[in-house]
Amino acid sequence: MGGALRGRKMRIAIVGAGYVGLVVGAGLAENGNEVICVDNDPGKVQALQAGKVPVYEPGLEELIRRNTSEKRLTFTQGLEEAVAKSSIVFIAVSTPSTESGAADVEQVLTVAANIAKAMIGYTVVVIKSTVPVGTAAKVREAIHQGTTHPFSVVSNPEFLKQGAAVDDFLKPARVVIGAEDSRGAGIIQELYAPVTRTGAPVVVMDCASAELAKYAANGMLATRISFMNEIANICEQVGANVDDVRRAIATDPRIGSAFLFPGIGYGGSCFPKDVKALITSAKNAGYECKILSAVEAVNKGQKNRLVRRMITHFGTLKGKRFGIWGLAFKPRTDDMREAPSVGIIERLLAEGATVQAYDPQATLAAKRIFGATVSFAKRSYDALVGVDALVVVTEWSEFRDPDFDRMRSLMRSPIIFDGRNVFPPRQMRAHGFTYVSIGRQS
Repeated sequence: MGGALRGRKMRIAIVGAGYVGLVVGAGLAENGNEVICVDNDPGKVQALQAGKVPVYEPGLEELIRRNTSEKRLTFTQGLEEAVAKSSIVFIAVSTPSTESGAADVEQVLTVAANIAKAMIGYTVVVIKSTVPVGTAAKVREAIHQGTTHPFSVVSNPEFLKQGAAVDDFLKPARVVIGAEDSRGAGIIQELYAPVTRTGAPVVVMDCASAELAKYAANGMLATRISFMNEIANICEQVGANVDDVRRAIATDPRIGSAFLFPGIGYGGSCFPKDVKALITSAKNAGYECKILSAVEAVNKGQKNRLVRRMITHFGTLKGKRFGIWGLAFKPRTDDMREAPSVGIIERLLAEGATVQAYDPQATLAAKRIFGATVSFAKRSYDALVGVDALVVVTEWSEFRDPDFDRMRSLMRSPIIFDGRNVFPPRQMRAHGFTYVSIGRQS
């Protein structure tokens, strides 16, 4: 293939058509490149070829449809052919947690070996999967063992927020490139030129630093969340208001306001897995991550805290019926991985309660987890019929300004346990609700 030429359309293969692979593939195609997304799941490939996107992400379906129509984006199971046609190959397969908490990179290394067999000339192999330090070196060795063609290995961690991933890719805050040679780094810098021309920094470093940068970013954000949850818990004990505390510290320019909202803990596919992986990687290198271990412990406890307060209020949950608003781990996604709703619902069911739940996007994913043990409502108000209390778990925008009179008329008891501090306590008292939130006086 001879490498990518500056200023020319690049031919790219994305191995792994999951959440990250689809966003990256569609985004690169939107920039005018020819992109082939490869996945070994025939059902997924067939669905994508038919225009059905397997994940919910605002703007992604439209992006895929447009670029598929323009023939810039295609889907296949054929890795060998896709690699042979491409000068740049992204590895975007999953790196699940092992029992020890380490990231499992076996899929990454298997894909690397298969890429080596399929290469027909100089190729830039880009690791997009979140991987521990040292993985790029292992990928380089796996490719070296399988080909005589020249190649570069580049670490290019993703920083995509679910619910805003399309914008994050097309308008990045920064692009991190880890490389051991200037040729590969230069090609990937050129690839990202269309989305960095407005001034987004491109930070070039060695592969190990790039690999660690991804974990460090998620570790820092998770730390802010757990720290604010600890402050909220202290507020409950001493009679302070976490909203006021948050506003006071957020005005400090050294701190800022991002990720300072208390709640029932973080979830999703990144923070829990990446915090565990960083703790384990550090331990394997001979260092104990005391702060991140505490972050993880606080998060685990926070997910149970709301149910404990429900037990305190009712005495027993046996025979009680609860409405759940929100199932996904955050708004604007259908992702149920490590979602706080899972632990809360499991605990309610274990205590003998019944649950009827509503989520704008995650119902199908939740049904795969709970089956018939949970009743799923088609509309938000349907989840309130005859309940002893409403539990707000995910802060979807449609929950922020509901018809409180209608809510009261549907509920058996006007009680709300708000795990995301969606409503102002004073307003809830005025509407006649018993209201329990996080770090605020009811």
